[in-house]
Amino acid sequence: MELSQSNRAVIIGGGPRGTSVLERLLAHTAAAGDRKAHLHIDVVDPYPVGPGHVWQPDQSRLFLMNTQSFYPTLIPEDPSLPAPIAGTTFDQWRARHQRDPLPALTAGERAELAVLESNDFPSRALYGRYLRCTVEELLGKAPDGVTVEFHETSALSVRPAGDGTFDVGLATGASIRASSVVLALGHIPSRLNPEQRELQGAAGQLGLQYFPPAVPADVDWTRIPAGEPVLVRGMGLNFFDTMGQLTEGRGGKFVSTGNRLEYEASGQEPLIIAASRRGTPYRAKAALDGYYASAITLRYLTEAAIERLAKAGIRPSFDHDLWPLLHRDALWAYYSTLVRSQPGAVPDSPAFLAALEEALQPHAHSAANWEDNVESVLAVHVGPRHRLDLPGLAAPLAGRSFESRRGHDAAVVEFLLDDARRSGLGEDDPVKMAIAALHHGRAVLKTAVADGGITDESWVAGLRGWFESFVEGLASGPPALRAEQLAALARAGVVSFVGPDPKFRVHRKPALFTASSPWVAGPPVTARTMVEALAPGNRVSANDSPVLEQLLSDGLVRPKLMMTAEGAPIESTGLDVEPHPYRPVAANGSVTEGLFVLGLQLSSAQWGTAIAAEAVQPGGPAYRSGQRTLRDADEIAAAILARA
Repeated sequence: MELSQSNRAVIIGGGPRGTSVLERLLAHTAAAGDRKAHLHIDVVDPYPVGPGHVWQPDQSRLFLMNTQSFYPTLIPEDPSLPAPIAGTTFDQWRARHQRDPLPALTAGERAELAVLESNDFPSRALYGRYLRCTVEELLGKAPDGVTVEFHETSALSVRPAGDGTFDVGLATGASIRASSVVLALGHIPSRLNPEQRELQGAAGQLGLQYFPPAVPADVDWTRIPAGEPVLVRGMGLNFFDTMGQLTEGRGGKFVSTGNRLEYEASGQEPLIIAASRRGTPYRAKAALDGYYASAITLRYLTEAAIERLAKAGIRPSFDHDLWPLLHRDALWAYYSTLVRSQPGAVPDSPAFLAALEEALQPHAHSAANWEDNVESVLAVHVGPRHRLDLPGLAAPLAGRSFESRRGHDAAVVEFLLDDARRSGLGEDDPVKMAIAALHHGRAVLKTAVADGGITDESWVAGLRGWFESFVEGLASGPPALRAEQLAALARAGVVSFVGPDPKFRVHRKPALFTASSPWVAGPPVTARTMVEALAPGNRVSANDSPVLEQLLSDGLVRPKLMMTAEGAPIESTGLDVEPHPYRPVAANGSVTEGLFVLGLQLSSAQWGTAIAAEAVQPGGPAYRSGQRTLRDADEIAAAILARA
């Protein structure tokens, strides 16, 4: 086939997002039947296409996904889209290769598949193998007239060629001219913030070890010495990756002793000193049969409610319009579960639920005084011990002081075990069901943000200002087993905790990192090694990507500016884009045809850009946000083919 610039598309980024565009281009071309287009697709990524950087199949199997096997899919299941030419959901792939493993699977992959069930959390390595296998299946069934070329290198630049095409410069020195370019950059390196640069600089001067935010699989964990303290900042999901590498990854073992887990040290562990703003890790996920709790059905923050706001011409405010509805759903989920699972907690439960339901009803468009009405109902029917403290769930140690680090560690262990116990109760625990309502609500909020948008000031001050970190700490945690393991490590003396609101410094004279909490008495903890257990920052203006930096410098793209409540512009995390499909807005306000954006760099137009699309779960809710990323890829594919 003779190639011309008009039938060539370049996808920069070969991870799941870029692969989704590839899959949709093949599906659209196959669906065209006799009208098949001649198309050449170039995918540019220094890592193998499919897994990309994050999901490399050869990484440690201790790095787990944060979702169960039944959740992720690269292949859309929307009947309104062109049918896929190959591929399945991850869970279907898992079941197929559990029965009949591919000869190419490694011994480690076979061993994991042999015991992995639908409700288990797979390793990131195995998900990477699924992605790679799916790419191979797609290439094996590519329609006639379509060719695909992988460039295992980086893109350094994208520049208009003056005739509606682009020149994509590669790190090899080569250049590709194409009519369409997709920016599916995924997790890109980020420049350190001023405090991190100061810590890194001091470490270099004083002979300390400082590990900046990174993809966990990229870190050389062997550099952290055994038997010495290591200060770990952050107790989100990356913390558990760090914990696993420095304990099980060094030969330690978790052993069940009946009703609790114990840790048998190998002697190669460091002393992990963990610190975070809350002082505790993310809450563990509840044991559920699906991604969403089946006992919870949203009554207030529904997709129908979002549609009513849109039809009324209201661009909602998060704090004024959306959070009051989701807050109601969380309250109803908690108290209805309390009545069901603990019959003695509320003496006259029918009267209580009727009164609570009336107090929760949104009247017209006003939220005034509803919380006071709810408090009045609770004062009559529910004792203090059974009340829901929703803000307190995210900060379980708030307001407490500790006379020693030992006392604080014991309080954290108590929290971890209680949280794991609640997770084990699943849909019978009121606290976990309040969190489940928030989790349901996130799916609806994603639709509200992406389809109609919310006011800038509420995005800055509400959604991103407080709610995002609040709900992440409650609903995006690890499996309950991780909480039990962390408690066992603390009891074994392998892990200790700094305390809430930690302060980090470098003590230059003895050449040590230090950390202290105003709520925990005693001298600061010290270490010669510090690990930032945080994901690299997702902010386009602070990126360390050559191609994105060039696009910003040339004015072909720009960060999205939002207005605060005070009327001051503030730079948001993502690119300024125009839907649909998402195309970047240039510095002069124009929109460049043929240039598309997908994934994390849409964080100013979408909220909660997930790691994967949700597979359809029989009997579960099918929120529109579940496969949005695949629909985004489909829109891009259709637009590319319309230009060819």
